[in-house]
Amino acid sequence: MLTPELKKMLLSKLKKSVNPDGERIFLFGPVQMPIQIDGETFPFQWYTWLKHPDLPADSESLLNMLDRLPLAELQQSSVLTYGDYSDSELAKVRIHSICHTGDIFGSQRCDCGSQLHIAFQQIVEFGVGAIVYVANHEGRGIGLFNKSLTYALQEHGFDTAEANLSLGHNLDDRSYQDVAIVLNMLRSNPILLLSNNPLKRQSLGRHGVPVIGVENLHGVVSDFNRSYLQSKKHRFNHTLESLV
Repeated sequence: MLTPELKKMLLSKLKKSVNPDGERIFLFGPVQMPIQIDGETFPFQWYTWLKHPDLPADSESLLNMLDRLPLAELQQSSVLTYGDYSDSELAKVRIHSICHTGDIFGSQRCDCGSQLHIAFQQIVEFGVGAIVYVANHEGRGIGLFNKSLTYALQEHGFDTAEANLSLGHNLDDRSYQDVAIVLNMLRSNPILLLSNNPLKRQSLGRHGVPVIGVENLHGVVSDFNRSYLQSKKHRFNHTLESLV
Protein backbone atom coordinates (compact mmCIF):
# COMPACT_ATOMS: atom_id res chain seq x y z
CA MET A 1 0.00 0.00 0.00
CA LEU A 2 1.38 3.39 -0.98
CA THR A 3 1.84 5.98 1.73
CA PRO A 4 0.24 9.39 1.09
CA GLU A 5 3.72 10.85 0.54
CA LEU A 6 4.69 8.28 -2.09
CA LYS A 7 1.33 8.62 -3.82
CA LYS A 8 1.80 12.40 -3.96
CA MET A 9 5.26 11.92 -5.45
CA LEU A 10 3.95 9.59 -8.19
CA LEU A 11 1.07 11.94 -9.00
CA SER A 12 3.51 14.85 -9.36
CA LYS A 13 5.19 12.95 -12.21
CA LEU A 14 1.95 11.93 -13.96
CA LYS A 15 0.55 14.24 -16.65
CA LYS A 16 -2.46 13.80 -18.90
CA SER A 17 -3.36 14.94 -22.39
CA VAL A 18 -6.13 14.05 -24.82
CA ASN A 19 -5.56 13.43 -28.52
CA PRO A 20 -7.97 14.64 -31.25
CA ASP A 21 -9.72 11.26 -31.19
CA GLY A 22 -10.65 11.79 -27.54
CA GLU A 23 -8.21 9.15 -26.26
CA ARG A 24 -6.44 9.93 -22.99
CA ILE A 25 -2.65 9.84 -22.91
CA PHE A 26 -0.86 9.66 -19.55
CA LEU A 27 2.83 10.58 -19.47
CA PHE A 28 4.91 9.53 -16.45
CA GLY A 29 8.35 10.82 -15.57
CA PRO A 30 11.06 11.72 -15.29
CA VAL A 31 12.93 8.78 -13.79
CA GLN A 32 16.74 8.72 -13.66
CA MET A 33 18.20 6.49 -16.39
CA PRO A 34 22.01 6.14 -16.58
CA ILE A 35 22.82 4.91 -20.11
CA GLN A 36 26.13 3.53 -21.30
CA ILE A 37 27.32 4.82 -24.65
CA ASP A 38 30.67 3.62 -25.99
CA GLY A 39 31.90 2.66 -22.52
CA GLU A 40 30.88 5.91 -20.80
CA THR A 41 27.72 6.46 -18.71
CA PHE A 42 25.47 9.46 -19.35
CA PRO A 43 22.50 10.70 -17.26
CA PHE A 44 19.26 10.49 -19.23
CA GLN A 45 15.72 11.11 -17.99
CA TRP A 46 13.14 8.44 -18.77
CA TYR A 47 9.46 9.06 -19.48
CA THR A 48 6.89 6.52 -20.60
CA TRP A 49 3.36 7.04 -21.83
CA LEU A 50 0.18 5.02 -21.68
CA LYS A 51 -2.88 5.12 -23.93
CA HIS A 52 -5.88 2.83 -23.56
CA PRO A 53 -9.62 3.32 -24.22
CA ASP A 54 -10.52 2.32 -20.66
CA LEU A 55 -8.31 4.85 -18.90
CA PRO A 56 -10.01 7.14 -16.37
CA ALA A 57 -10.31 10.91 -16.62
CA ASP A 58 -7.78 11.88 -13.96
CA SER A 59 -4.34 10.84 -12.72
CA GLU A 60 -5.36 9.77 -9.24
CA SER A 61 -8.03 7.40 -10.58
CA LEU A 62 -5.46 5.92 -12.95
CA LEU A 63 -3.04 5.31 -10.09
CA ASN A 64 -5.77 3.54 -8.13
CA MET A 65 -6.62 1.14 -10.96
CA LEU A 66 -3.17 0.25 -12.32
CA ASP A 67 -3.26 -3.18 -10.68
CA ARG A 68 -6.38 -4.00 -12.74
CA LEU A 69 -5.02 -2.95 -16.13
CA PRO A 70 -3.24 -5.56 -18.32
CA LEU A 71 -0.24 -3.29 -18.77
CA ALA A 72 2.18 -6.12 -19.51
CA GLU A 73 0.12 -6.93 -22.60
CA LEU A 74 -0.25 -3.36 -23.85
CA GLN A 75 2.18 -1.40 -25.99
CA GLN A 76 3.85 1.44 -24.07
CA SER A 77 6.35 3.87 -25.53
CA SER A 78 9.26 5.80 -24.03
CA VAL A 79 11.03 9.12 -24.23
CA LEU A 80 14.63 9.43 -23.08
CA THR A 81 15.78 13.03 -22.69
CA TYR A 82 19.28 14.40 -22.22
CA GLY A 83 20.41 17.78 -20.96
CA ASP A 84 18.05 20.71 -20.41
CA TYR A 85 15.50 19.27 -22.78
CA SER A 86 12.43 21.27 -21.70
CA ASP A 87 13.96 24.76 -21.82
CA SER A 88 16.90 24.69 -24.23
CA GLU A 89 16.58 26.75 -27.41
CA LEU A 90 17.19 23.74 -29.65
CA ALA A 91 17.28 19.97 -29.16
CA LYS A 92 18.11 17.03 -31.37
CA VAL A 93 15.32 14.45 -31.45
CA ARG A 94 15.20 10.93 -32.86
CA ILE A 95 11.75 9.37 -33.39
CA HIS A 96 12.71 5.69 -33.39
CA SER A 97 10.28 2.96 -34.37
CA ILE A 98 10.77 -0.10 -32.19
CA CYS A 99 12.72 -2.86 -33.93
CA HIS A 100 13.04 -6.05 -31.89
CA THR A 101 15.21 -7.70 -34.51
CA GLY A 102 17.66 -4.84 -34.98
CA ASP A 103 17.63 -3.03 -31.63
CA ILE A 104 17.49 -6.08 -29.34
CA PHE A 105 18.72 -9.08 -31.33
CA GLY A 106 21.37 -7.18 -33.29
CA SER A 107 20.03 -8.32 -36.66
CA GLN A 108 21.95 -7.01 -39.66
CA ARG A 109 18.96 -7.24 -41.99
CA CYS A 110 18.21 -3.57 -41.25
CA ASP A 111 20.11 -0.51 -40.03
CA CYS A 112 17.82 0.22 -37.06
CA GLY A 113 20.14 -0.89 -34.27
CA SER A 114 23.06 1.16 -35.55
CA GLN A 115 20.80 4.17 -36.15
CA LEU A 116 19.63 4.03 -32.54
CA HIS A 117 23.20 3.86 -31.25
CA ILE A 118 24.35 6.72 -33.48
CA ALA A 119 21.37 8.83 -32.38
CA PHE A 120 22.40 8.43 -28.73
CA GLN A 121 25.95 9.44 -29.66
CA GLN A 122 24.84 12.54 -31.56
CA ILE A 123 22.47 13.70 -28.82
CA VAL A 124 25.16 13.40 -26.16
CA GLU A 125 27.65 15.25 -28.38
CA PHE A 126 25.12 18.03 -29.02
CA GLY A 127 24.36 18.30 -25.31
CA VAL A 128 20.57 18.19 -25.36
CA GLY A 129 17.97 16.03 -27.06
CA ALA A 130 15.64 13.07 -26.87
CA ILE A 131 15.05 9.57 -28.17
CA VAL A 132 11.35 8.83 -28.66
CA TYR A 133 11.04 5.04 -28.75
CA VAL A 134 7.66 4.20 -30.27
CA ALA A 135 6.35 0.78 -29.28
CA ASN A 136 3.55 0.28 -31.81
CA HIS A 137 5.66 1.08 -34.88
CA GLU A 138 7.24 -2.35 -35.36
CA GLY A 139 7.58 -3.14 -39.06
CA ARG A 140 6.26 0.33 -40.03
CA GLY A 141 3.19 -0.32 -37.91
CA ILE A 142 2.26 -3.92 -38.82
CA GLY A 143 3.55 -5.60 -35.64
CA LEU A 144 6.23 -8.17 -34.90
CA PHE A 145 4.33 -11.28 -36.06
CA ASN A 146 3.49 -9.71 -39.42
CA LYS A 147 7.07 -8.52 -39.68
CA SER A 148 8.27 -12.13 -39.43
CA LEU A 149 5.97 -13.00 -42.35
CA THR A 150 7.39 -10.18 -44.45
CA TYR A 151 10.91 -11.40 -43.69
CA ALA A 152 9.96 -14.84 -45.04
CA LEU A 153 8.59 -13.20 -48.20
CA GLN A 154 11.77 -11.16 -48.59
CA GLU A 155 13.73 -14.41 -48.56
CA HIS A 156 11.65 -15.39 -51.60
CA GLY A 157 12.43 -12.30 -53.66
CA PHE A 158 10.04 -9.63 -52.35
CA ASP A 159 11.39 -6.28 -51.29
CA THR A 160 10.21 -4.76 -47.99
CA ALA A 161 7.49 -2.69 -49.67
CA GLU A 162 6.15 -5.58 -51.77
CA ALA A 163 6.08 -7.84 -48.71
CA ASN A 164 3.92 -5.40 -46.73
CA LEU A 165 1.54 -4.84 -49.62
CA SER A 166 1.21 -8.58 -50.35
CA LEU A 167 -0.13 -9.12 -46.81
CA GLY A 168 -2.77 -6.43 -47.25
CA HIS A 169 -0.98 -3.65 -45.39
CA ASN A 170 -0.16 -0.14 -46.49
CA LEU A 171 3.40 0.80 -47.29
CA ASP A 172 3.54 2.57 -43.92
CA ASP A 173 0.87 2.26 -41.21
CA ARG A 174 2.59 4.47 -38.62
CA SER A 175 0.93 7.49 -37.01
CA TYR A 176 2.88 10.26 -35.31
CA GLN A 177 -0.11 11.99 -33.72
CA ASP A 178 0.50 10.69 -30.19
CA VAL A 179 4.26 11.21 -30.58
CA ALA A 180 3.60 14.88 -31.37
CA ILE A 181 1.32 15.26 -28.36
CA VAL A 182 3.96 13.81 -26.03
CA LEU A 183 6.72 15.95 -27.56
CA ASN A 184 4.62 19.07 -27.02
CA MET A 185 3.94 18.04 -23.42
CA LEU A 186 7.68 18.04 -22.74
CA ARG A 187 8.89 20.94 -24.84
CA SER A 188 7.63 23.98 -26.78
CA ASN A 189 10.88 25.18 -28.37
CA PRO A 190 12.04 23.95 -31.81
CA ILE A 191 13.68 20.61 -32.47
CA LEU A 192 16.20 19.32 -34.98
CA LEU A 193 14.99 15.95 -36.24
CA LEU A 194 17.41 13.06 -36.74
CA SER A 195 15.85 11.13 -39.61
CA ASN A 196 16.12 10.00 -43.23
CA ASN A 197 12.33 9.84 -43.62
CA PRO A 198 10.71 13.03 -45.02
CA LEU A 199 7.26 11.86 -43.88
CA LYS A 200 8.27 12.17 -40.22
CA ARG A 201 8.94 15.88 -40.50
CA GLN A 202 5.74 16.46 -42.45
CA SER A 203 3.63 14.52 -39.97
CA LEU A 204 5.14 16.17 -36.88
CA GLY A 205 4.66 19.59 -38.46
CA ARG A 206 0.99 18.87 -39.16
CA HIS A 207 0.56 18.01 -35.49
CA GLY A 208 2.17 21.18 -34.21
CA VAL A 209 5.75 20.17 -33.45
CA PRO A 210 8.18 22.98 -34.43
CA VAL A 211 10.74 21.09 -36.53
CA ILE A 212 13.24 23.66 -37.86
CA GLY A 213 15.57 21.21 -39.58
CA VAL A 214 16.45 17.61 -40.33
CA GLU A 215 19.79 15.86 -40.04
CA ASN A 216 20.17 12.57 -41.85
CA LEU A 217 21.01 9.59 -39.68
CA HIS A 218 22.85 6.93 -41.64
CA GLY A 219 23.31 3.57 -39.99
CA VAL A 220 25.74 0.82 -40.87
CA VAL A 221 25.50 -0.45 -44.46
CA SER A 222 26.45 -4.08 -45.10
CA ASP A 223 25.87 -6.86 -47.59
CA PHE A 224 23.04 -8.07 -45.34
CA ASN A 225 20.97 -4.86 -45.44
CA ARG A 226 22.01 -3.16 -48.70
CA SER A 227 18.95 -4.38 -50.62
CA TYR A 228 16.65 -3.31 -47.79
CA LEU A 229 18.19 0.15 -47.71
CA GLN A 230 17.89 0.45 -51.49
CA SER A 231 14.15 -0.21 -51.08
CA LYS A 232 13.91 2.46 -48.38
CA LYS A 233 15.61 4.93 -50.69
CA HIS A 234 13.65 4.19 -53.86
CA ARG A 235 10.27 3.00 -52.52
CA PHE A 236 9.98 5.23 -49.43
CA ASN A 237 12.04 8.25 -50.57
CA HIS A 238 14.43 8.05 -47.61
CA THR A 239 17.47 10.27 -47.90
CA LEU A 240 20.35 7.83 -48.22
CA GLU A 241 23.04 9.53 -50.31
CA SER A 242 25.61 6.88 -49.42
CA LEU A 243 23.70 4.36 -51.54
CA VAL A 244 23.83 4.42 -55.33
